Amino acid sequence: MRKGSVKEVLAKLKYDPREDEGDYYIVIEHRGAYGDIKKIPVEMIELGHGYFFVGDAQIPYHRILRVVRKDGEVIWETRKDRRGESD
Repeated sequence: MRKGSVKEVLAKLKYDPREDEGDYYIVIEHRGAYGDIKKIPVEMIELGHGYFFVGDAQIPYHRILRVVRKDGEVIWETRKDRRGESD
């Protein structure tokens, strides 16, 4: 599951022609959201050096808890995340 940094995983999903970025979403720590987590489709993010962007919002990569395929398979998860995901 966990192969490389989250930025490397996201770059592969966004730029590898064999992948469909629309099939994936990220789960981020987002204070104030239900359960303090938020799901964001990979197709909505732009990658930066130390941050990723969703529209005008700049979010650090360390806020990403996991990268999930729409069928529910977790393809990357931070080592610090011990919370379950609620839909």
